[in-house]
Amino acid sequence: MEAIAASTEVQVLGWSAALLLIQVIAQASAIGDLGPKYLFSARDEIRVSKSVLAGRLLRALHNLLETYPAFIALVLALALTGKSGGIAATGAVLWIVARVLYVVFYAAGVPVVRTIIWTASIVGLGMMLIRLIT
Repeated sequence: MEAIAASTEVQVLGWSAALLLIQVIAQASAIGDLGPKYLFSARDEIRVSKSVLAGRLLRALHNLLETYPAFIALVLALALTGKSGGIAATGAVLWIVARVLYVVFYAAGVPVVRTIIWTASIVGLGMMLIRLIT
């Protein structure tokens, strides 16, 4: 089990949890225009923040959540099968770097580069998958 804990992929999984928490907190912090009464309520009435940044951060968070289950599954499968390292480790690092850059570029409103960065994150997942199935 020591080899699993030390793998690059598992370390990146830890960093990905930090990224998820940062994105959740950033998005929640950006919706302050809804007012404390609404923010502390059960939110039965749906309101949408008028903040452009809040909208971008929410969409970036949703985008992360679309691929996050696949990333977690790949890390666990690679660790359990002993196939960590090599192209899988490179793919995991590519995925996390791309995800960090993605949220920054999305929040800044940069369209084309953001899509290229998203594509890089998908390539990272593909690299991990290739290592798992070969």
